[in-house]
Amino acid sequence: MHAFHIQNMTCGGCVRGVTRAIQSVDPDARVQADVHTRLVQVVSEQPSEIVKAALTKAGYQAIGVDP
Repeated sequence: MHAFHIQNMTCGGCVRGVTRAIQSVDPDARVQADVHTRLVQVVSEQPSEIVKAALTKAGYQAIGVDP
């Protein structure tokens, strides 16, 4: 599991954008996002660096955190 803090994830639309970005590199990824804590937990076969790169490309500043 990967976990990221995304400072600019502030609404449900952002959650959908984050989910789409992650699933663009792994369609089977499971994504749990909490807008209030701005924490995203991802279960994916892709390495953390690939997921983070997809988030960055989509405009989200992701910082890896311990799950």
